[in-house]
Amino acid sequence: MAQINANYLKLPGGYLFPEIGRRTRAFLAQNPPMPLIRLGIGDVTLPLAPVVIEAMEKATAEMGKKETFRGYCEETNCAYEFLRFAIRDAYKAAGVDLEDDEIFVSDGAKSDCGNIGDIFSADNVVAVCDPVYPVYVDTNAMAGRAGEYDPQSGCWNKLVYMPCTADNGFSPALPDRPVDLIYLCFPNNPTGAVATKAQLKAWVDYANANDSVILYDSAYEAFITEPDIPHSIFEIEGAKTCAIEFRSFSKTAGFTGNRCAYTVVPKALERGGASLNALWSRRQSTKFNGVPYVIQRAAEAVFTPEGQAQTREAIAYYLNNAKLIREGLEKAGLTVYGGVNAPYIWCKTPDGMGSWDFFDKLLHEACVVTTPGAGFGPSGEGYIRLTAFGDAAATQEAVARIQSRL
Repeated sequence: MAQINANYLKLPGGYLFPEIGRRTRAFLAQNPPMPLIRLGIGDVTLPLAPVVIEAMEKATAEMGKKETFRGYCEETNCAYEFLRFAIRDAYKAAGVDLEDDEIFVSDGAKSDCGNIGDIFSADNVVAVCDPVYPVYVDTNAMAGRAGEYDPQSGCWNKLVYMPCTADNGFSPALPDRPVDLIYLCFPNNPTGAVATKAQLKAWVDYANANDSVILYDSAYEAFITEPDIPHSIFEIEGAKTCAIEFRSFSKTAGFTGNRCAYTVVPKALERGGASLNALWSRRQSTKFNGVPYVIQRAAEAVFTPEGQAQTREAIAYYLNNAKLIREGLEKAGLTVYGGVNAPYIWCKTPDGMGSWDFFDKLLHEACVVTTPGAGFGPSGEGYIRLTAFGDAAATQEAVARIQSRL
């Protein structure tokens, strides 16, 4: 008889965002009094930049001619040279020197953040921030690294939780014991917090001293507005011997429906006498055939001068939405964080209300969808997350509705 992966049976309930969808659909079936405004799931709403569309149209036309048709991408790291070089050059312009074969193009940072565990032993001790992007926790639970789930505490007994609270500025302290894999996300999802160079240097030094590996999710780096905040872990001395970085075109360039991202695995990074770059290359070449040529050409266009200018306009639009939400909720008497260097606002629920209770209140009374903080881990209880990726007018309307219900 076929045996299943029993770790899947340990997962509590469903994934966070499908549960939000389920509750939202149930509410819509009740004929709500106002049109629904979604500030929950972080999906973009602006169209792709004109230069990206132009590149896609040109590449699509090439696919219609025998002499320019492309099949499997057989180049290094499942990535065409033109995109690897564009990414390499963008890092170099930001002061980080990489080799193009340290760059792996994929269909999403979410995929890579989960799949990276394939090259690590199930015996590794994993540390995660709390609150945390659920993918980091759930994929390690699926792989057997998380142990057993305790519904009372909301924690897995083998994971090391690093609380990120208002008291520590939503920046985790170094673990009080050695850990093997460390998930960090800055600008942070869900809190919107950032890390300074000094804070990241402490993590790099810890990882190198303990032979740990930092799995650094930098999907929102394009939203950093404050000077001296690092955009890449590789701006920190010593990071190439202890860190892997994930980046995405999803929020930076509106590629949530296009699916394109990239992961940097330095060749200097070795553990157990093995090159992690070589292991990841082996994994990807075995399990992945690459992002479509048309999409890689679209991603290349993001790095052109026109692409950079056009994507910055979209980012500014979303950051203005974040400012509207942040300032509007503050005027309503709520305590809020984030929204300055990130497209997310982390809002404390009023009067000690539970995260899901406040979610339901805003859904049913204001017809506004948010994300309950409890879905991001135990330290997320008592908060909700709001996303700035909506339409500007709808965002302003949502804030007004929330203000009127408090």
